[in-house]
Amino acid sequence: AIGNVVGSNIFNVLFILGASALITPLVVHAQILRQEVPIMIGASLLLAWFSHDAKIDAIESWIFLALLTGYTVMLIRQSRKETRATKDEYTESMPAKTKWDDHWAAQIGLVVAGLALLVLGAEWLVAAAINFAKAFGVSDLVIGLTIVAAGTSLPEVATSITAAIRGERDIAVGNVIGSNTFNILGCLGATGIASKGVLPVSETVLAFDLPVMFGVALLCLPVFFTGRRIARWEGFFFLGAYVCYTAWCVLATMQHAALDTFRWTLAWVVAPITLTLLVVSLLPQRKQEAA
Repeated sequence: AIGNVVGSNIFNVLFILGASALITPLVVHAQILRQEVPIMIGASLLLAWFSHDAKIDAIESWIFLALLTGYTVMLIRQSRKETRATKDEYTESMPAKTKWDDHWAAQIGLVVAGLALLVLGAEWLVAAAINFAKAFGVSDLVIGLTIVAAGTSLPEVATSITAAIRGERDIAVGNVIGSNTFNILGCLGATGIASKGVLPVSETVLAFDLPVMFGVALLCLPVFFTGRRIARWEGFFFLGAYVCYTAWCVLATMQHAALDTFRWTLAWVVAPITLTLLVVSLLPQRKQEAA
């Protein structure tokens, strides 16, 4: 459960936003930058804090669900206070109505059929990928952090990429940020309560994957801050970072001879280049604010 949520959150930001930004530069709404990203970072920090004793107990799971309930109520109240101009803007961006829109039974049937096919497709993808992974000697934790995480994030993949293709770039970003918050507060909260005990957190997750997840969440702030958009080069960088993360997981679990070289490359080549790019990308924004 922990590996799936942590892996999904890393996958959502690095892979889904990366792939969507390659299709079209993504616009980041002011509310996402001001409210949703800090909430996602706060939820990630809370997960790290609850996990410091290598477990998440029932009380902590109830806290997750209580926070999710409060967050949802807050969003509903905000939406009801939106101005008429904002509501009209969203109405204008919606596709034109068809003769099917007035048939609720048909709409419900399409939703149910779509969900059923989505679950079936995810089951096939995950099952096949796990067989491949086990054939290469990859551990269950790595499978949960990468393959299963990607499989369970298929709805986010479909939603964000479709939104990017259609030009609904706010949806592409908001879908990922909201999903990450829900994964921590909702999925772990419900799973912890259903387990009737504690959710164990492995040392590997504590030492590496949780810090990566938290770092990826923090990375959203400077990237989103650069003109409130995600450029194509930033999307390429996100995808490259996910490839590096997946390679690290595989090499580490196999104790491959190339692990030390890969670690050195990340520390002394990739990390300095990343920091330089972030600083350079922030400079135009600072100049614009000064002007």
